[in-house]
Amino acid sequence: MFGSAAHTGTALDAIVHIIQVSLTPIFLLSGIATLLNVFATRLARVADRVDAVAEELTSCNPNAVASLSAQLTHLHRRSVALDVAVVLGAVGGAATCGAVLTLFVGEVRAATAAPVLYVLFGLAVVCALGAIVAYTIEMLMAGAGIRVEAARGRRSAARPDGPDSDAAEPPDTAPQPGSS
Repeated sequence: MFGSAAHTGTALDAIVHIIQVSLTPIFLLSGIATLLNVFATRLARVADRVDAVAEELTSCNPNAVASLSAQLTHLHRRSVALDVAVVLGAVGGAATCGAVLTLFVGEVRAATAAPVLYVLFGLAVVCALGAIVAYTIEMLMAGAGIRVEAARGRRSAARPDGPDSDAAEPPDTAPQPGSS
């Protein structure tokens, strides 16, 4: 009705092909969005731990200051690794969106968009890979921190004077009222 059957079929086939091809980057975008959600959750946990350590730091004894400062330094490194993961993930997501947009714009303008597509999709994959590497580094740092805390707890528990010996005050030797 609007044109020949062959012409309509060819145009429709081209549109269907573009939509099919654009689904691959969309799956990548979905995976990147999931990673960004995981990164945000991890960053929130690091922030909660920083708040807890900072609170402990305000009311701790002088012997614990060095340990808490070391924890803050470790948490800072973890947050930097997560920041890198988030930035790379976001750039990868933006590059993926750019690749999909280039597919559509390239077809509409009937221009050769292959070089732009290669660059954008390649950038998306490289950034996603970089984000995963940065996240892996943060996870390894978190694991190392957990092992350090566990070792510190074991050493503290193994002391003959108990786990809170650093913070313990000497016993009060003054006679208590009402005792003989």
